[in-house]
Amino acid sequence: MMRTTVTEPTETAPPIAELTFDEALAELQRTIAELESGGQPLERTLALHERGAALLEHCETLLRSAELRMRQLVAKPGGLEAVEVTAEGAVDEA
Repeated sequence: MMRTTVTEPTETAPPIAELTFDEALAELQRTIAELESGGQPLERTLALHERGAALLEHCETLLRSAELRMRQLVAKPGGLEAVEVTAEGAVDEA
């Protein structure tokens, strides 16, 4: 009986904690595309799903951190002023 060796996505990929937001997002997009294409063995599908979930969590953490930094940078006399940052990059005062 011949057994196929499945390469886990984490064997050659850098640790998620070391990825920048852009790197993590690009890898997440590749992971999603591979999952959507189908046809992978169950073990590969599970490994991709697990890494994808970890990548998503990492991206969300980095975004929350960036949002906090942006809020801290927008200070006015008399205290900190919260602002909303849109996807287009414009800053709207809250």
